[in-house]
Amino acid sequence: MRNMAVDEAILDAVARGDQPPTLRLYAWDPACLSLGIGQRMTDADPGRILLQGWNIVRRPTGGRAILHIDELTYSVTVASGHPWAALDIISSYRQISAALMRAVESLGADPHAERRSDASPAKPGPVCFEVPSHYEITVDGRKLIGSAQVRRRQGLLQHGSLPLTGDLARICDALAYPDDDARDAARDQVRGRAVTLSEALGREVSWRQAADAVTAAFASAFDISFIPSVISRDERALADTLEHSKYASVSARQVV
Repeated sequence: MRNMAVDEAILDAVARGDQPPTLRLYAWDPACLSLGIGQRMTDADPGRILLQGWNIVRRPTGGRAILHIDELTYSVTVASGHPWAALDIISSYRQISAALMRAVESLGADPHAERRSDASPAKPGPVCFEVPSHYEITVDGRKLIGSAQVRRRQGLLQHGSLPLTGDLARICDALAYPDDDARDAARDQVRGRAVTLSEALGREVSWRQAADAVTAAFASAFDISFIPSVISRDERALADTLEHSKYASVSARQVV
């Protein structure tokens, strides 16, 4: 919940011109299931989530469910005057994917990012990592990085998930299925269609190693220098407000 509030607070500050374009890298503790802004609350199983000791939040961006656990999460925020904001959504995805590709390549993987064909499942499943979207990154045909974007009049926020290790099918323990057979089938599907960075490389990469690779890749891809920083006092205050008034209650924002 806190992470979504901080991302939105940064978007507000960048949009106002109080902060420069921002790359934020973070992790989650405890693990959290995030639902896309238009996703049905009934896709989640709150009882199972509670038993696991996980949280649940609704993202300000679209897409399907992600279990944020054992991962590096990135967010990129720019104001409306930035060149990325002048592009259409798919083109801006491609720009940001270029940097993420460099990061994954620098760690030793062979990633791909392509425009998705017009063909799509008639009824997409609840899991983000089941199907790549435009210019999302795959390795050997399996999705590695899932991303989503929101645009407001004053700015653009894109964030995404790079799973580092663990069983990606754990998300099925946070979602609602009609029976155990359906849950087991969903687990098999997730494992077949998605991959962690450690599985793609055949070795584990720490959060810090992944973060350093992403930072270096963005600096190289866009010829920029970063100013290491923490969120400002105003950003923290807004994040506190958003965390309790907007992101603490998923059911209050249910979409059916």
